[in-house]
Amino acid sequence: MMNGGPSGFNNAPVTRAFVIASAVFTIVFGIRGRSNKLGLSYQDIFQKLQLWKLLTSLFAFSSTPELMFGLYLLYYFCIFERQIGSSKYSVSNDPNLLIFLSRNYPRPRCILSILLVFILFSVITSLLLEVATLAILKDPSVNLITSGPYGLIFSSFVQFYFDIPVSSRVRFFGFRFSDKSFIYVAGFQLLFSSWKRSILPGVCGILAGLLYRLNIFYVRRIKFPGFVASFFSRFSLPFPLSTSSAAATRNALGNLTTYVGSQAEQRNYPVPSASIEPPEDSILTLVSMGFDHNDARQALVQARNDVNVATNILLEAQSH
Repeated sequence: MMNGGPSGFNNAPVTRAFVIASAVFTIVFGIRGRSNKLGLSYQDIFQKLQLWKLLTSLFAFSSTPELMFGLYLLYYFCIFERQIGSSKYSVSNDPNLLIFLSRNYPRPRCILSILLVFILFSVITSLLLEVATLAILKDPSVNLITSGPYGLIFSSFVQFYFDIPVSSRVRFFGFRFSDKSFIYVAGFQLLFSSWKRSILPGVCGILAGLLYRLNIFYVRRIKFPGFVASFFSRFSLPFPLSTSSAAATRNALGNLTTYVGSQAEQRNYPVPSASIEPPEDSILTLVSMGFDHNDARQALVQARNDVNVATNILLEAQSH
């Protein structure tokens, strides 16, 4: 997979839970023959006040093709959950936020807090935009907006476009395609799967992703209280949290020198030079994120003193 793409749901428990919830909701409504009743309409929300549809529209797809493409995209975008907080994700443009959260949450609570903010903002904002669209159009059509987690999927597409680099290109019948092209094709298929009914929630999701990226209302500075992150971490993270984040990092990393050496060839990281000595302020920046001092120094040597690349190396080592 490109750029560290999915290899199962390793270190992506939140994505796994969302995929399972979407599949279960869709299957249950399909078995009961109520798939055609899913979706949002002006009459259901503003006249009949069937507000329960707002909840079901967050998870259940209304057709099998939508389910297939939707679950595939949700599965692929677990790349964000594994790499959030590194230079490949949106917070890389705001390193002070990552440092601040790391000081207040032992790793990986910092990662979980950022992820929860992104998911909640994307879902709530896109849903509000969908309801506002219904109120403006006042279209009497049944199920004007199709059901499914379109908001989260297409909000993730915004981050995918800006933050995930192209790693390879191929020529096909004279046209050049990148490894990202196939993800865009799946996205277009989902976007136009039900024509107007699917385009509307897709556009709302894209707008939600743009608002998140623009840091509207400083949303990327929002943090969950410590007990909230701790509560979710106990049920969704695949490894226990330690009271000492530095000790946890050392245990997770193991022998970083061996790891980064083997990853240099696989991921094209710069070859370390013995003559490069990392500046102390760069080491302290990584230490403030919860990493061990020696591990931070070794990662900076490997990354030629690039803090973003060093952060990515440490996070990838932590996941192994």
